[in-house]
Amino acid sequence: MADDLSAPLGRKRAAAKPAARTLNLAPSNLPLARIAFGVAALIVVGVGARVLLVNDPMGGRPVSTISVNAGGSNAVAETVAPGGVTITAEPETPVSGPGITIVGDDVPDGDPVPGQTLETANADGLLPDLLEETEHGAIPRIAATGETPFEAYQKPSLTPATADGKKLIAVVVTGLGLNETGTANAIDTLPAAVTLAFAPYGTGLNRTVASARAGGHEILLEVPLEPFDYPESDPGPDTLLTGQAPRDNLDKLFNVMAKFGGYVGLINHMGARFTSSTADFAPIMEELGARGLGYIDDGSSNRSVAPQLANANNVEFGRADMWLDPVPSRASVMEQLGSLEQRATDTGQAIGVISALPISVQTLAEWAKDVEQRGFAIVPVSALMKAGA
Repeated sequence: MADDLSAPLGRKRAAAKPAARTLNLAPSNLPLARIAFGVAALIVVGVGARVLLVNDPMGGRPVSTISVNAGGSNAVAETVAPGGVTITAEPETPVSGPGITIVGDDVPDGDPVPGQTLETANADGLLPDLLEETEHGAIPRIAATGETPFEAYQKPSLTPATADGKKLIAVVVTGLGLNETGTANAIDTLPAAVTLAFAPYGTGLNRTVASARAGGHEILLEVPLEPFDYPESDPGPDTLLTGQAPRDNLDKLFNVMAKFGGYVGLINHMGARFTSSTADFAPIMEELGARGLGYIDDGSSNRSVAPQLANANNVEFGRADMWLDPVPSRASVMEQLGSLEQRATDTGQAIGVISALPISVQTLAEWAKDVEQRGFAIVPVSALMKAGA
């Protein structure tokens, strides 16, 4: 301001020259967004122009054309088909009918067409459609066709309805599978109509049970149940116990059931305490009903609630009339077999249970030789079982 006042009148002060401008190319000052947008726009325009103007169905891929009938020789081709081969392809024909999905034997929830027959038996004589895979192994179930393991694995036989006056006797031999020699002897010497019950603790049970079934025997599985004096009397590993959560007992049951297959049902091994407890036994019997399996009560406890629970769950059921070898001697066993005959005479049918002791098996085989001459018929135990009994 002082310079302007002191300048001579009529003269203007020379204007100051502006400072020279310097171009700042620092990255922070560049319009990066605009540049990127411009590049993208150029790419899009270029691609669009090529699609519209260039007829290239291969999309620009390198293409090499080779003549199939080009000259030259091919020693392998001439050896396989001298003179050449002409290959033609027929037009594709769409499927007009319904498709078929094959699930395989290892899928437990495969849903076959209702009414179809069960699949072919496997190497152990078991029907895959009657098996459910669990963490313990395969256990029985009702097939998608509705057939139960009880129906599928029971042996053809006379029944009370077809006996035509004959007195029917079923004998169950228990404790098999623990001793290979004794088990093989029972399979070979006893009549095919005698039912064999296997404990779940032997080795090679699948092979042994398959052999027994091939010999015509009907099979039961022994399930270990808690007796009153447990653990002084111990039925074995996986014993089902009173007072345990149902899921724990069912887990043990499934483990036992997976030891082998092909059985029509279960029979108790001991179990006087367990079979007298409705709260503990009911979930087990419910599971048997849901899986189409039968149950035989060995008759050792009068406090068993098995008949009522079997009736409530529509389980094929039977109760043994007597033990045949409480004293394992020939004379005692013969006497008990005579009592069993008398029971069959009085009621038309009878069920006896006997152990797999050598003397018991030998005496039973001897008795069975002429039992029919006395007017009796030995039948598999399933013939004397019925739902709601």
